[in-house]
Amino acid sequence: MNRRDLWVFLAVALGGAWLIAAPLWLGLTTSFVLIASAMMFTPALGVLAVRLVDRRTPAREWARETGLTFGPRPKRTVVLLLAAWFGTVLFSAVAVAVSAALGLLVLDLEEFSLFAAAVGELGAPVGVGSVVAIQLVAMALIAPLINSALAFGEEWGWRGWLLPRLAERGVWPALLISGAIWGVWHAPLTLLGYNYANLGPWAALVFTGTCVLLGILLGWLRLRSGSVWPAVLAHGAINASAGLPMLLGSAAAPPNLVFVGMTGLVGWVLMALLAAVLLRRWPVAARSEPVAVA
Repeated sequence: MNRRDLWVFLAVALGGAWLIAAPLWLGLTTSFVLIASAMMFTPALGVLAVRLVDRRTPAREWARETGLTFGPRPKRTVVLLLAAWFGTVLFSAVAVAVSAALGLLVLDLEEFSLFAAAVGELGAPVGVGSVVAIQLVAMALIAPLINSALAFGEEWGWRGWLLPRLAERGVWPALLISGAIWGVWHAPLTLLGYNYANLGPWAALVFTGTCVLLGILLGWLRLRSGSVWPAVLAHGAINASAGLPMLLGSAAAPPNLVFVGMTGLVGWVLMALLAAVLLRRWPVAARSEPVAVA
């Protein structure tokens, strides 16, 4: 791995994130959504910056190395795309169910009072239950695809470019380090309490742990397929479904997001178990295996 390329990538990805988030810190805007969306492109800009510095690799080979193709086994990649799409949403639902079973999350599946309190009536022509039903359908079928447009900006950087280069010195260190860097990259938002508002700046530390575990699963998709697209779709599905506790929770007992759902401690345990199963049953290497020639 070329250290110069690594530093160029990190400078653009991390420095760009702080630059874009500066208006939040300066009190010039309160739009987390707008800032977060713009930030998501900085890892991709990091990849392009490295390409500008070093163009020795032919374009087709560079596209393959950064995961833009469907990998050496396209059929496997298609299967992993479907697993990433629907499996991620299912995982989020399981995390909510386990959180509720453990008594950490109080569900309100009749009035959806927490969601109703958050959005108000909004003058909607249908009831809250109908809105929630629409949200759930969109969460499973539409939102992962829409979110993938932004998720690509991150995944092409973290899993497309960074992970395979770190993996040259070992898969497990690469999965953990790339996930930690991903978590640190969120610091301009998480230091302001993003995702865990009740923690304040400590949200940065907790979310870094979430990113490490999510990064193992997304990294497995990337290395198993040889393509970045399953990780992109999984990331889109994560962003679509991670808020499920807030959709189904009760306003009388608002959930503590440090503990519940995919991004809480319940999700941490479930992700660790899933990662252990996947990496033991279907191990991955730094480079995808070549396609067998008959």
